[in-house]
Amino acid sequence: MPGVGGSRNRLSHNSLSGRIPPSLGNLTRIRKLQLDENLLEGGIPDGLARLPDLRFFNVYQNRLTGEIPPGFFNMSSLQRFSLANNMFRGELPAGAGARWPDLELLFLGGNNLSGPIPASLAMASNLQAISLANNSFTGRMPPEIGSLCVESLELSNNKLTASDAGGWEFLEGLANCSALVEIYLDGNKFGGAMPGSISRLSPQLQTLNLAGNSISGVMPSGIGNLFGLQKLDVHSNLLAGEIPEGIGKLKNLLELRLQQNRLTGPVPSAIGNLSQLLSLDLSSDFLNGSIPSSVGGLQQLTLIDLSGNKLTGHIPKELFSLRSLSFAMDLSDNQLDGRLPHEVGQLGQLAIMALSGNRFSGEVPAELGSCQSLEFLNLDSNLFTGSIPSSLSRQQIGRKHPAAAQPDARAPGALDVSYNHLEGQVPKLGVFASTAGFKMAGNWALCGGAARQRLPPCRPAKTTTRPGHLLLRIALPIVGLALCCLAVLFVLLRCRRRRSRIADTTARSMINGNNYPRVSYSELAKATVDFSNGNLIGAGKYGSVYRGTLSLKAKGSSELQDVPVAVKVFHLQQVGAPKTFLSECEALRRVKHRNLINIITCCSSIDAKGNDFRALVFDFMPNSSLDRWLHPGLVGTTGGRALSVVQRFNIAVDIADALNYLHSSCEPPIVHCDLKPSNVLLGDDLTACIGDFGLAKLLLDPGSHGSEDPKSTIGIRGTIGYVAPEYGISGEVSTCSDVYSFGITLLEIFVGKAPTDEAFKDGLTLPEFVSEAFPDKMEQILDPALLLDEALFGGVAPSSEESELRETAYDCLFSAVRVGLSCCRLAPCQRMAMRDAAAELCSIRDACVRAYG
Repeated sequence: MPGVGGSRNRLSHNSLSGRIPPSLGNLTRIRKLQLDENLLEGGIPDGLARLPDLRFFNVYQNRLTGEIPPGFFNMSSLQRFSLANNMFRGELPAGAGARWPDLELLFLGGNNLSGPIPASLAMASNLQAISLANNSFTGRMPPEIGSLCVESLELSNNKLTASDAGGWEFLEGLANCSALVEIYLDGNKFGGAMPGSISRLSPQLQTLNLAGNSISGVMPSGIGNLFGLQKLDVHSNLLAGEIPEGIGKLKNLLELRLQQNRLTGPVPSAIGNLSQLLSLDLSSDFLNGSIPSSVGGLQQLTLIDLSGNKLTGHIPKELFSLRSLSFAMDLSDNQLDGRLPHEVGQLGQLAIMALSGNRFSGEVPAELGSCQSLEFLNLDSNLFTGSIPSSLSRQQIGRKHPAAAQPDARAPGALDVSYNHLEGQVPKLGVFASTAGFKMAGNWALCGGAARQRLPPCRPAKTTTRPGHLLLRIALPIVGLALCCLAVLFVLLRCRRRRSRIADTTARSMINGNNYPRVSYSELAKATVDFSNGNLIGAGKYGSVYRGTLSLKAKGSSELQDVPVAVKVFHLQQVGAPKTFLSECEALRRVKHRNLINIITCCSSIDAKGNDFRALVFDFMPNSSLDRWLHPGLVGTTGGRALSVVQRFNIAVDIADALNYLHSSCEPPIVHCDLKPSNVLLGDDLTACIGDFGLAKLLLDPGSHGSEDPKSTIGIRGTIGYVAPEYGISGEVSTCSDVYSFGITLLEIFVGKAPTDEAFKDGLTLPEFVSEAFPDKMEQILDPALLLDEALFGGVAPSSEESELRETAYDCLFSAVRVGLSCCRLAPCQRMAMRDAAAELCSIRDACVRAYG
């Protein structure tokens, strides 16, 4: 660094690299040393911490490492001290701040600092700004910090905690600081009720950010006293109750983010008073009622997101008068209804419009073609009728969609009209020419369109039929139908013989290729006492399962030992049973996972009467199936103790891990197609294993050998109540369908009601039943066994920490139910991916286990 010297050196915004020279410590007269925004590495030389007159020290945005030299904490001359955005580690000393009488700015954010924030920082009484964000500081915020009169306090993204009023005491002190302009506490572990002292902070406060914590309770009614607020962000907390009307007093507010809480009640009409508001996000709460017409007063608004609530009624026309809307309008996943008004065409600057998952009806208005800036339009999962307006082909929709460069059928569409009741000609130009950018599944009367959409051609207009042709038009179909019946009968007979040969081949290849032991019909008959009713442990449409004992060789040994097994004998006289046997063989020989039922061997032979015989032999699961634990009233249930919270979480995680393996680790992916509690078997330690792969499908490429039509055999696919709704529409098999069945099963695990329970009448479904009570009335719908101490605490006697454990368990249950509801959304594209559900459930389970010690 040639030429460094004097009392002031500013070497900022260069590309200086290497280490800071220790010789800089010889510049005893230097007052300002600014090396920010370079590429410097290594530690800070200790000599710099001994410079007697140093006032400004700034090494922001470098690659510096190591611990902060202790001498800096004794440097009484410092006024501004910035080490932000480096890689410093270690803890702040207990006396930090005691010898900083003149320090004004302390910027240590963006490092790897840890430990508690020392209370001694409050002794630096001249501090105006503190930034400790993006570190790993832990513990409570010292109440002494509240005695400082700072303009800015940034503590974002640490591990700071508060579980009661004592943890928020520092905020009470800051209420006396009239200079406070911004406070960032987001991304920590603050909990407990939102303190009322927030409403007593300085009226000059411009930014209040408490997002990403676990703050509960209600929003203070006095929040409107902070009339200087420009940004209020409390998203991703546990806030409940209604949004206070006083929020309408915040006339200077530019950004309001209350999403992902437990807020209930209506959207307050006073929100229309926020005439300067640019961004409004109230998504993923539990708001109800209609959208107030007062939103027409938000004349500066560029984004509004009310998705994921329980809003009802029509969209007020005043919302479409907001010509300032340029970024997004998201009203998806509510219960809004009525027609989409023609005034929608006034939103000429809007880029994103999402109305999916509602009950909108009528025709898609052609006026949408006037929204010339529209890039993404989601209308899926509604009740729209009529044709798709051709005016949409002239817009920007899909031009910036990533699929335009790299088509991906799984990507969200730029124009999504799936799962409506649309019909008629599909336009051919613009976004309609793209299979990735345009989604239209679930509209079975659509036709025409671009060739790559592979839609049936539209029928020509009907012409008048001549009377002489009437008899011919009646006779031909009758003759054709008779011929078809004869042909089908012939094919069925041929297929039955062919499947018998295929089953033998499959069974032989399975045994020969995987070192499975060979067993005969007579051995299985002996093992099950001639398949006696006393050994029958379950029966279904395609087969019966018997308990038995087989003499098998132990692994790594030639000695025989008696092994308890479960033998599934297929009812081959039942239509579809031979195919089910083949499906199970094909699926089970491809998989190996601790949470999938282990197959021991199979048998394809002739029984004692000379009839075809097919059977699969599995490990015996001594604790039966999950449904018998969830519903003790079932026939054959012993009525043992109820499953604890932790046991239910373990089972849920086991199921999720197994499905994630089938979907993500198998090549090609395997879709189970019939997940339900009766197909989840429990071992000695209640480890869950998924069984019954009779309906499983391999997601093979369409052109690969042996690929199957994903729409085939829709009549036998899945179980009522657990089967995904798209089966009834299209019959398409996808991993999203398993996710839906998993969501239903997850809700059943914690609610204790099957989707076929007699309580669900008049079209009410299990997800709707749970959603209506979630979250405020969740205790009313949980399995009553969970509310008993023995179940809640896993058999451990209640202690003095009972209330805290119960609260933790309730939070875990709340999170699990939310995952279940996310998995069984009506639209497949809106469901969680299985890997995400598995990861989130594992995290919730671990938190629950930690709470129980």
